[in-house]
Amino acid sequence: MLTVDVVSDFACPWCFIGSRRLAAVLDARSATGGGAQVRYHPFQLNADTPAEGADLRDYLRERYGAEPQEMFARVEAAAREAGIALDFEKVRRMPNTLSAHILVAAVQDSAAQRAFVDAIFSAYFLAGRDIGDPAVLAELAAPHGLRAEQVGVLLANDGLRQRVRELAESMTAQGITGVPFFIFDQKLALSGAQPAEVFQRAIAEAEKPAE
Repeated sequence: MLTVDVVSDFACPWCFIGSRRLAAVLDARSATGGGAQVRYHPFQLNADTPAEGADLRDYLRERYGAEPQEMFARVEAAAREAGIALDFEKVRRMPNTLSAHILVAAVQDSAAQRAFVDAIFSAYFLAGRDIGDPAVLAELAAPHGLRAEQVGVLLANDGLRQRVRELAESMTAQGITGVPFFIFDQKLALSGAQPAEVFQRAIAEAEKPAE
């Protein structure tokens, strides 16, 4: 069973693109009998984003010192190549993603977790929904094994929030400064939303028997 560790943030469009590209490779592999377990690890591009979120365009202007239209066009083009109809006209807010990371960590089944992660990305980047809103998250979590009352309990747990925040911070402490970041069988790491053929080569290399 191949294990893939994925470090990503839900506010990162390249993480969505990379996740979809990896999923396509793993699904094709599964069709020929190759199993895989994907484990998600939290990362926050901006942990200081207020709970209610912030204006995305203002955030990007402040961070990069430039208007974001060119950046949006470049990401949208890459997304289309991955079969993602990303349209930044729908995406207006920069959310605080801590609550989404907390709920993903609470989903124990690997397949359900993968589907939940994709649902969160899709809600934000395809529908422009506020994935920092507990009500939106509860709606997205329901098909993946978390009832609304469970979501409320999880998000109200200050100790849990702190633990997940510390996990996100620990990724940076381990040297991961950009996402998405992928680790295959604890042997080989890739950074960025790589093309499918790069993922395929990484998997083949990670599965080579030790000499």
